[in-house]
Amino acid sequence: MALTLSRRAFLTASAGTSALAFAGMGARQAAAQVRTSAKIVIIGAGAAGASLASRLSQRLDGAQITVIDARQRHLYQPGFTLIAAGLKPADYAVSQTEDWLPPDARWIEERAAEIDPEAKTVTTEGGTAVAYDYLVVAAGLTLNYEQIEGMSTELIGKDGIGSVYASPEAAEATWREMDRFTDQGGVGLFFRPATEMKCAGAPLKYTFLTDDYARRKGNRGKTEIVYAAHSKSLFGVPIVNEKVRMLYDERGFDVRYEHVIKAIDPGTKTATFTTPEGDTEIGFDFINVIPPMSAPAVVRNSPLPWADRWVGQGYVEVDPHTLRHRRYPEVFAVGDVAGVPKGKTAASVKWQVPVVEDQLVAQIAGGRSEQTYNGYTSCPLITRVGRAMLIEFDYDNNLVPSFPGVIAPLEELWISWLMKEIALKATYNAMLRGRA
Repeated sequence: MALTLSRRAFLTASAGTSALAFAGMGARQAAAQVRTSAKIVIIGAGAAGASLASRLSQRLDGAQITVIDARQRHLYQPGFTLIAAGLKPADYAVSQTEDWLPPDARWIEERAAEIDPEAKTVTTEGGTAVAYDYLVVAAGLTLNYEQIEGMSTELIGKDGIGSVYASPEAAEATWREMDRFTDQGGVGLFFRPATEMKCAGAPLKYTFLTDDYARRKGNRGKTEIVYAAHSKSLFGVPIVNEKVRMLYDERGFDVRYEHVIKAIDPGTKTATFTTPEGDTEIGFDFINVIPPMSAPAVVRNSPLPWADRWVGQGYVEVDPHTLRHRRYPEVFAVGDVAGVPKGKTAASVKWQVPVVEDQLVAQIAGGRSEQTYNGYTSCPLITRVGRAMLIEFDYDNNLVPSFPGVIAPLEELWISWLMKEIALKATYNAMLRGRA
């Protein structure tokens, strides 16, 4: 039975959210700065890179912090689903990279082209070699649309083709196609790739949202929802998988397991999937395309990735708890590019960054840090407009709710929705400032 919360309970939970967002501030303020002339290079100025640069700037006195990233725009990626649901404009997710970097950090506005952990240098696309004492790889992920035959980002927003991930503008174009589809009806096709991916709940929530809009318009009867799962389950955490399976069954979704996307034909509006029985085609009137994902080429082509895990995807070989490289102790990885079993969400970044900060500062100071990362990952899993389940779990697939007794993790609650729609962005921005 869903919890019913009074206004007082909501305000209490909101206060808890703020406390969670700013947890640890006092400890950082009380800790003495470490004096150092260490050269620290951070590849990536996204959520992980900007957050860590801010925290190291506050923690270290005299460090030379260099951030390498060509992106002028900072994108609030948790907002893409809200944009693709018609609830926010595209510019809701857009700010400027320079707004989030500390003033004492050097920003090289180029892409990293080569990483040499033996020589301890990063070379940019412009040919600048940047030496480091410590390197943090926070390069995020690459969306590999070209690995789906017939697909390109130019197709998004045309002929029933959407893709929430590509950009805020693509998310907005996806909304227009989803809105048209739920007006007219037909077959809506949803799936996820077989690779690791950021926010594995996003394909599920957008399926829920499309269904919800069709119902609100009174058109669910002329709409078929097909979800092609890449494996034998819908979600990697067993208890969450079972809950989602039950909800999908209740809402009449046609779930097809062990379907891996291979190709798309915009002309015939068909998608081809590989299955244990061979290739199969599924027709669509609307499709949300989520491409295979990997670490960026500069990381994949370096000595840093795992050799025996996530082969071909290029995730950095780090200890799952300290996020320090297993072969190069002066190298760390944080965020989506880190080769750990869980943790490709903004909420994971919030818990990973303080660990890398403390481990790195302790190493500079010649000591040891007891800070570790337990795999915490959070997914506000939207199930309809105004309802969501706040799913939080760790490496061992244990549910680790932040508000036990207030927010039941597997219940569709309006307060979980409000946290996604209202509280999350403020927490995210505080994190970028090094305050959460």
